[in-house]
Amino acid sequence: MSLHPRRARPKVAWGTIAWLTVVWVFLWGDLTIGNVLAGAVLALVVTTGLRMAPVDFHGRVHPWGLARLVGRFAVDLVRASFEVAVIALRPGYTPRGAVIGVQLRSHSDLYLTMTAELCSLVPGSLVVEAHRLTGVLYLHVLDVRQSGGIEAARQSVLDQEERVLRAFASPAELRSAGLLGPERTEARA
Repeated sequence: MSLHPRRARPKVAWGTIAWLTVVWVFLWGDLTIGNVLAGAVLALVVTTGLRMAPVDFHGRVHPWGLARLVGRFAVDLVRASFEVAVIALRPGYTPRGAVIGVQLRSHSDLYLTMTAELCSLVPGSLVVEAHRLTGVLYLHVLDVRQSGGIEAARQSVLDQEERVLRAFASPAELRSAGLLGPERTEARA
């Protein structure tokens, strides 16, 4: 019998490690073996070394919704990169920036974080604050005129949240977000 109580091994959250590694690579913007390994090691250290509150995930991965999310994100990334380049290269043009608040439909920390990350990764917008309790994201938009106005920028964030929800949320979460009526079945989610 040992005098020292056995310490429980920390659980390894492989899904979280994979997601953090992907975010790391996107933030650096360079897909190399070293960058992927550094992201994976950092994600492993963060997930096992820091105490974090568990994230409740009641949904499931919807392949068609995930394909739409990834495809539209890639299109947004290319389009926004071009728009930011045009702003930077246009002589004498002063962009009209703004900080906007967007009330998200879901109150899940996971979906709020995913929406915030995807919005921040697209050039021309950056999340400056996120309120967990109220579900409000505050974003800085580089050029409101080029974004189509404040309401168009807000709608863009809500569309991104909808794609995230349709890729990962359960039917009950979609219903509570107002994206699935009570008469619709899970098969349409």
